[in-house]
Amino acid sequence: MPRAKRRKPYDPAGAHDRCAQDLPFNAEVATVDVDDPLALEPGEKIVAFRSIRNDPLGRLHAHRQIDDTQYRSGRAFQNDWQKAERGPRAVDTTREFVNRGLRRKPITEGRRQTTLRLNRVEHELGADGSAPLHDVLILGMTMEQVGQRRRLCTQRWQDYFARRLKECLDRLALMYGLATASRVPVKDHQR
Repeated sequence: MPRAKRRKPYDPAGAHDRCAQDLPFNAEVATVDVDDPLALEPGEKIVAFRSIRNDPLGRLHAHRQIDDTQYRSGRAFQNDWQKAERGPRAVDTTREFVNRGLRRKPITEGRRQTTLRLNRVEHELGADGSAPLHDVLILGMTMEQVGQRRRLCTQRWQDYFARRLKECLDRLALMYGLATASRVPVKDHQR
């Protein structure tokens, strides 16, 4: 005969447990330490879940394939791209229809600086570096999809694109000021 389960006594310390108990069926998440918004002391951290399903950069960081500096430089590039992007606008049905005249917003100084930064990034990386970077960070492709887009489907090409992406993220970190150039010691050839 099975033993009867005993009820656990009330524990006030567990009353404000903010952990998710269940996740959606197709969730792909990684844990990340973030600042506690309800902390009494500054600097306290909590563990949170970050979705990595449609985020190749987050997936690479969660699987320790890129480091924190490369991750932050990729996010800075994505942020600049979002600021500078001026795509099609949605129709605002609440505004009065007048002459089909849609006035564009003027270009701000911040948007101009962002565009100049993106142009400098593209010039520094060249076509060979900026294309895979754009595919992964802006279009959200995986290394396999980057290879398939170029009809280079072998594992060797996927590894090449992954190495090239890391090199580009390192260069971005230098350009955004998140890292400094390390000096490589050079041998003195005195004769």
